Amino acid sequence: MFSLLRRLGERFRPRPHPIDDLAWEATLAACALLQPLTSDERLRLRELAAQFLSEKQITALAGAELDEPRRLLIAAQACLPVLALGYECLRGWRQVLVYPGEFRVRREHHDEDTGVITEGDDSLIGEAWEHGPLVLSWADIEQDLADPHAGFNVIIHEIAHKLDMRGGGSDGVPPLPPELPRGEWKRTFQRAYDTHCAAVDAGKETGIDPYAAESPDEFFACLVEAWYSNAQLVEAEMPAVAGLLQRLFRPAPGTAAI
Repeated sequence: MFSLLRRLGERFRPRPHPIDDLAWEATLAACALLQPLTSDERLRLRELAAQFLSEKQITALAGAELDEPRRLLIAAQACLPVLALGYECLRGWRQVLVYPGEFRVRREHHDEDTGVITEGDDSLIGEAWEHGPLVLSWADIEQDLADPHAGFNVIIHEIAHKLDMRGGGSDGVPPLPPELPRGEWKRTFQRAYDTHCAAVDAGKETGIDPYAAESPDEFFACLVEAWYSNAQLVEAEMPAVAGLLQRLFRPAPGTAAI
């Protein structure tokens, strides 16, 4: 019954408005991560981006400027990680909120040792809620576009969190295809995470963002953004993890199979 209802829902879902040729060419020119895609991959991504724009409400906050070219740049990068996985992985939430730069959020911290609860403000450049919005800083999106191969991409980082949450909580284990065993994924990522944390704690310089040592879910998100923006870095630093990312996402644009 559920599969029948899903098919009916797909049948009556409004068809996305196609993306204009000139607008798509401008997006490809503005985002270096998209340029190595094959013609078939570009066509698939264009379809996914059109669906994203049709189903997601992208809202500017706090005076952010958000025209159609910027919306399309957000959509194209958000859909890049699901090029092989499919758009279904982006369902279950509807909003993208865009601030002009860093934004502040109120956090509550519970100290398990003392039981003391404290509150404070954090400055963020991106945030993802499981069934809520994707929140982004446009200034940091612009920085990623200007330096596309530095290993950072805030949009892909937050989309990685969204994919992770679909696996049941934020633990660095997204839904995996049958040919990619969960046990292998967890063992490989845990070993790499432990090694990375030890290096960061020792004050060593790491190729992967030190922030990846924050938690397993941040480790996964940092590795995914690095995979798409500088796959060679991941292959050099963590070859076993790179192999798993390739099996999940397929080779990153511009990279050959390992």
